[in-house]
Amino acid sequence: MDNILAAARIIAAARRSRAPLNSLGVDLAPRDEADGYRIQRAVHDLLLPHAGAIVGYKIGCTSAVMQQYLGIPHPCGGGVFEKGVHDSGARLAAADFIRVGVECEIAVKLARDMPPSEAPFTAEWVAEAIEAYYPAIEIVDDRYVKWETMGAPTLVADDFFAAGCVLGDPVSRTAAPDLLAVTGRAAINGEEAGQGTGADVLGHPHNALAWLANHLAAEGKGLHAGQLVLTGSLVKTVWLKAGDSVTMELSGLGNVSVAFT
Repeated sequence: MDNILAAARIIAAARRSRAPLNSLGVDLAPRDEADGYRIQRAVHDLLLPHAGAIVGYKIGCTSAVMQQYLGIPHPCGGGVFEKGVHDSGARLAAADFIRVGVECEIAVKLARDMPPSEAPFTAEWVAEAIEAYYPAIEIVDDRYVKWETMGAPTLVADDFFAAGCVLGDPVSRTAAPDLLAVTGRAAINGEEAGQGTGADVLGHPHNALAWLANHLAAEGKGLHAGQLVLTGSLVKTVWLKAGDSVTMELSGLGNVSVAFT
């Protein structure tokens, strides 16, 4: 069995059993991020029966606050599974996560395919492919004994903390505000826990979407109509405990909420 599949099996088993991942060991840890993405694809295949189809992607490390927090100076991508997508107002069990956290995001739904043959993609190009925007909460899970020691390639292999999302009501592209002016506020149990703007996401959330389209195209993969993309957090991750309720307010896009019971 090759190392890619062996590493993927360890990660997938840890996720299914909700066991904190310590290390993949010297032999199986991805050497670089390209290796990490190869393992990630194998993890997706192993988790499909458990988590449902891949319905889109999350982009991490798109803002200065998150790049500094994680110590990774560039974006990283992960998968979003069908069973991890929830409507605003959802009540989720905190026990379904190892250490649950939330991020405040602008999500997009795609109106058309972006095949790799059309690369390179620009922010202007991908803007035309968007059907709607959503105020979104990305759910993240610290699935590690100590994430700071895992290294970016292993975090990439394990979907870069991705554990699902909660979506508010869609706003059509033609009705959406200027994303640079959108302010996102995170409130936990009614107390503000951070804020940022659309401009904090790689200068514009469309830049993050273009990064993802080009990243996938380099692997010979494309984005597809109907897929969901979480473009990156406007605020630093907020870690939660059971009983916490979360509301994210994104000016001009609306609110989205979730409670962890």
